[in-house]
Amino acid sequence: MRIGNDRRRDEFEINVVPLIDVLLTLLMFFVLTSTFIQHSRMQVTLPNASTQDRDMNAPALTIMVDRDGRYWVGSDAVPGEGIDALKQVIARNANGDHDRPVTIRADAVSSHQSVVTAMDALGQLGFTRLSIATTPTKPGEAQ
Repeated sequence: MRIGNDRRRDEFEINVVPLIDVLLTLLMFFVLTSTFIQHSRMQVTLPNASTQDRDMNAPALTIMVDRDGRYWVGSDAVPGEGIDALKQVIARNANGDHDRPVTIRADAVSSHQSVVTAMDALGQLGFTRLSIATTPTKPGEAQ
């Protein structure tokens, strides 16, 4: 029995579990409080339309919106204002064919709300194939 020479060596050990807890808490704090998208500084670049030919096999129903927010469906003017009058004229011109493609031709200075109202009326009637007409630009042409 050696009492004096048998030294028990205690190894120094750092407990890292509390350190990890604190680091994860700080990480969660910074992730939750940071903003990744700053809408006030966001700049929007609108897409250009290509000049490629489109498939013109199926005749599209055309809805036109002028700069004052008045609507035409095909060649028929929509009497009155509001979405209900627009829906009635669209339903009359579509003849129940909700798979028919629809092209919205809006004036460049027409209000965004007028275009959204036309899209809302088409969605409520069950149309799913919508497109917005654009003016084709030549490659390299500045906007």
